Amino acid sequence: MNKSISIFNKVSLIAAILALCLVVLGAYVRLSDAGLGCPDWPGCYGTLTVPQSEEAIQHAQTSFPHVAIESGKAWKEMVHRYFAGTLVLLVLSLFVLAWINKAYTKSSPWLTSALLGVIAFQAMLGMWTVTLLLKPVVVSAHLLGGIFTLAILVWIAHRQWGVYPSKKISLDFNNRLMPPASLRFFIRFSFVILFAQIFLGGWTSTNYAALACTDFPTCHGAWVPATDYKNAFHLVRELGRTANGDLLSLQALSTIQWTHRIGALITLIYLGILSIFVLRYQVIRNMGFVLLILLLVQISLGIANLVLYLPLVLAVAHNLGAALLMVAVVVLNSKITLSRISSSTDNQSKITSQTMAA
Repeated sequence: MNKSISIFNKVSLIAAILALCLVVLGAYVRLSDAGLGCPDWPGCYGTLTVPQSEEAIQHAQTSFPHVAIESGKAWKEMVHRYFAGTLVLLVLSLFVLAWINKAYTKSSPWLTSALLGVIAFQAMLGMWTVTLLLKPVVVSAHLLGGIFTLAILVWIAHRQWGVYPSKKISLDFNNRLMPPASLRFFIRFSFVILFAQIFLGGWTSTNYAALACTDFPTCHGAWVPATDYKNAFHLVRELGRTANGDLLSLQALSTIQWTHRIGALITLIYLGILSIFVLRYQVIRNMGFVLLILLLVQISLGIANLVLYLPLVLAVAHNLGAALLMVAVVVLNSKITLSRISSSTDNQSKITSQTMAA
């Protein structure tokens, strides 16, 4: 293995881990009400750090007279931005290394190009989150963008580090080594189910609807509460307001949370049944166990958040659970996908031949 590919492998793994940390850190910033800890972007009160000295604080207060300076919240937001900036540098490195070694990477270099586009849009969403004062559609899109970034990075890292089938194994259905095409379709579709549920969770959080109804399994004592979908899921509106500018009603907030519960039930049934089928096939059996355990933990965390009135540690853990479920689904899909390079032996031969020719 040449040095450049070795660096690509290491950077892909570090970037995937950092992306996971960033998703969780973003959830912590949002749930601790620190999303507007810095009133400007990309700096904080006009600088690249949080004002600490008396002079710096006075200057910041003069520049932003209508904002109360809260150093604790500002530091949370800036640490999140520092992590994001580091991830951008890692993704740029992956982009360059992928195209330099495009004949030897086990995922298409175009994937790193697409990832750069996602990262650029994420940066814009981060800016709009501040400038548009936590508008729900922007914050929810920022969350989905973070999950999408994580998914791509995990895919790239697993293609370099993981184990997936050869053509011979992929066609061997009789010994139950690999699932047939019909089950692979349902494994692929799990992306859609999980992304939809993560959106519902993000929409619930960004609209502060997590405690709109605190009884379980009913909502305000009803199995099917009164709903207001028109206002609950109107995307273009301000935080806590309807599209007409009126205060968002409790009925609309309850609708958001109740719909998230329905989504959780659908996700539980779909991924639960899928996990049981996955357990039947040797190559992906371990991922079936992992997916099933993560699913049960995530559902338990969701219920605990309701009955315990959303303690910060459990709320952040619930976001971590969603991210880990996405990691598991990505790895599962990678494990049923043939390598872009036929085998590690062929790849090593190409590298050796290139070295000898040089």
